[in-house]
Amino acid sequence: MTKNNNPSVILKPGRDKSVRHRHPWIFSGAIDGIAGAEPEPGEVVQVQAADGSFLAHGYFNAKSRISVRLLDWQRGAHIDEGWWRERVAAAVMRRTSVATETDSNACRLVYAEADGLPGLIVDQHDGFLAVQMLTVGIERVRGVIHAALEELLHPTGVVDLSDDTARGLEGLPPSSGSGTGKPPDRPLAIRENGFRYLIDLFEGQKTGFYLDQRTNRRRVAPYAQGKSVLDGFCYTGGFTLPALAAGAQAITCIDSSAAALDLLRQNVESLQAERPACANVTVEVLKGNLFELMRRYRDEERHFEMVILDPPKLAAAQAQVPKALRAYKDLNLLAMKLLTPGGILATFSCSGAVSRSEFHNAVAWAATDAQRSVQVIEQLSQAEDHPVLISFPESEYLKGLICRVL
Repeated sequence: MTKNNNPSVILKPGRDKSVRHRHPWIFSGAIDGIAGAEPEPGEVVQVQAADGSFLAHGYFNAKSRISVRLLDWQRGAHIDEGWWRERVAAAVMRRTSVATETDSNACRLVYAEADGLPGLIVDQHDGFLAVQMLTVGIERVRGVIHAALEELLHPTGVVDLSDDTARGLEGLPPSSGSGTGKPPDRPLAIRENGFRYLIDLFEGQKTGFYLDQRTNRRRVAPYAQGKSVLDGFCYTGGFTLPALAAGAQAITCIDSSAAALDLLRQNVESLQAERPACANVTVEVLKGNLFELMRRYRDEERHFEMVILDPPKLAAAQAQVPKALRAYKDLNLLAMKLLTPGGILATFSCSGAVSRSEFHNAVAWAATDAQRSVQVIEQLSQAEDHPVLISFPESEYLKGLICRVL
């Protein structure tokens, strides 16, 4: 796995500060040269400052804009098979309380850089694992990772749901769709916060379900009690079911995916059959463009007492941020126009390239244009199994606000 004499990546003068602060990425522009043989793609290297002092161990890829992804800052570390197994086991053990504390059998077990395993994401859905191997360094130890997961968890099946675009940036071929063990049911039933959800691991977004919103679904739901609710970008009903159970008076669900809405209908029907108090609540399910439908509701003077906005990623890169901020502003402006005085707006951004302050500003501009006074009641982030590494701000991507619109 590692060689006795790993190649060394030498940084340019003054480019070692982020490494010393334990940021796990080194971009190609920071590298002055390589001492020793040219590293193979994914090979472990030592990183040295311009003066030759040791900084860290990481894996190298000349084809990627992020040339080195750092793994360990201990000089004597041996990045061998045992190291990978221990790092995976530590990440999994940190999540042992999630299931019991949240009545859930779906959880993120490995969150890439935040768990010291850049390029690796592992989500658990009941007995199945959804794995994303996104970098050449992780691909190089694929067998070790799978063996570690098998030994720790004994999964019913493992499905590779790697983002093929991300793999392409690393010079890797597609791998999504492959799997080992028993294939998961389609749809597959999972439990989150005590609610039963049907998901599709192969056709769903991300790795089948938005696990990062687990805590926020609990936080948002109580505000729906007694209210008419618009659930925008509702997907398979992650926010719909808790709002329904919390006593929403009526819910309108909008999404552009027919497949997601079909699962939402089944999820709602299951909850209504299980909980008689929910059975008589009207749940309107509409396929369409949320922007267009909200404009139509505005023109028809239709109003809601609560609006939930959980859009997909609107900015995948920094260059897309200005356009994304305009979209966030317009989306929240329309929501504020639809809310009755004192109504509740739960609004989110999962665009990592958009900072929390930029998102707040977009909502503030929406309030100005809507001529409404807005109080922020709660500020939200991602669930506990998606921890934010303090030295890696990029690991915090999900931002949310619960607002009262006066």
